[in-house]
Amino acid sequence: MDKLRLCFAGTPAFAAQHLAALLASQHSVVAVYTQPDRPAGRGNKLQASAVKQMALENSIPVYQPVSLKVDAERQCLQQIAPDVLVVVAYGLILPQSILDVPRFGCINVHASLLPRWRGAAPIERALLAGDTATGVTIMRMDAGLDTGDMLATVAVTIDSNETREQLENKLAIAGPKALVTVLDNLQNTLKNAVKQDNSLSTYAAKLDKAEALIDWNMPAEMIHRQIRVGIGRTPAYCFLDGERMRILAARPLLIPVTATPGTILTSNREGLVIACNNSQLAVTSVQLPGKSEMSIADLLNSKPELFKPGKLLSNSTNPAA
Repeated sequence: MDKLRLCFAGTPAFAAQHLAALLASQHSVVAVYTQPDRPAGRGNKLQASAVKQMALENSIPVYQPVSLKVDAERQCLQQIAPDVLVVVAYGLILPQSILDVPRFGCINVHASLLPRWRGAAPIERALLAGDTATGVTIMRMDAGLDTGDMLATVAVTIDSNETREQLENKLAIAGPKALVTVLDNLQNTLKNAVKQDNSLSTYAAKLDKAEALIDWNMPAEMIHRQIRVGIGRTPAYCFLDGERMRILAARPLLIPVTATPGTILTSNREGLVIACNNSQLAVTSVQLPGKSEMSIADLLNSKPELFKPGKLLSNSTNPAA
């Protein structure tokens, strides 16, 4: 297809990787939409999104509306006159008035194999559910929540120890390639779009911070998934001696145990073994309050009594609660 005039809407690094692919393609990115700058880091200074930074580096006009539901935003997009608006992890709802502006509509890159895991947290929900595969779906957007017709899908496997960051990196390689292929053949692809089977849909709700709190009454495999999801964002945690402790690396041991869930069974340089629901979890790396990530081996060198076998890890500041 001929060169397209594109607008791009996205915010995090995952979206920026797709923007980079568009900038390297035959098509022209004429404007970028991204979330307003947010306070971040030490000092809570305003920080531009990864997408904004890339746009500025490439001298592309940047728009950061708080909402797209006001008529002024529709008029602004009409003046830009894009052939396509490409949306990747943008974070704002696109009303019908915006969806109707681009000549060929709005195209979204969604990090799941739709209709499974429609919603805000498809990568995290796939991991928590124990899915063995997921992928990327390129779809033409409609007014529903990730319900548009599918233009392309790319599947990837989920390895048993894969973290959210690692899976996101896989999808950030698959997604841009599929997106550019769709845009290069857009008119034919639109003609062959596939409707989603709504009866197979599942919903990927945004994670609540409370979901990072470990319940040792769960099986080790489920706690392991919780830990993998939290890497790099909201780490899974519990309490030891009334202090919060983040767990950053572990592996499940499918070995039955009768000890009270949360009990430290063994403690040595190889790690901690903790009782779970009819299983055990081997923990090798944690983070204590105000400290950096440390291996269990290093912590045992400095605080040998900290992980004494028989001590109880809790989901409360009060171990007896």
